[in-house]
Amino acid sequence: MALQVQVCRTAPTMAAHYSSNSLLGSTKQSMVSVAGGRAALASGSSRRVRLKAKASLDTTATAAVGQVTEVNKDTFWPIVKAAGEKAVVVDMYTQWCGPCKIIAPKFQELSEKYHDVVFLKLDCNQDNKPLAKELGIKVVPTFKILKDNKIVKEVTGAKFDELVAAVDTVRSS
Repeated sequence: MALQVQVCRTAPTMAAHYSSNSLLGSTKQSMVSVAGGRAALASGSSRRVRLKAKASLDTTATAAVGQVTEVNKDTFWPIVKAAGEKAVVVDMYTQWCGPCKIIAPKFQELSEKYHDVVFLKLDCNQDNKPLAKELGIKVVPTFKILKDNKIVKEVTGAKFDELVAAVDTVRSS
């Protein structure tokens, strides 16, 4: 018996359409809701299931010019790669950081001034901890400037003048 599953993920459950081909050649299609390892069929019956699924996430992500785009561990690298030869400035911050809150409006103003630069912000929370670690974040705020997918400059702390100088240096290189 072959089982094909199309999964539509909604928290905290998943809904799936599946069709099974039995040895007799009949095809049965049903709606399945999956939660906690149990599958409830649209008919109302329930079965324990083990699903192996290949997932492909659509990571087509873009950053708009003239504004700061919030990124996470899943969208960061696709946006950086999509920037091509443009410089990318990333504000690594946390929700509880006072200096981060103070510099955020100035960072927004920079994004409105430099239309040839991509401006991103990454909340260094638990969900994004692996990416923050990969990028070498030890203190917030930290600003990383990337060009051609590589980090070329870094500014730690809420040092606006240093950030502007670093952005200008990367733009002119």
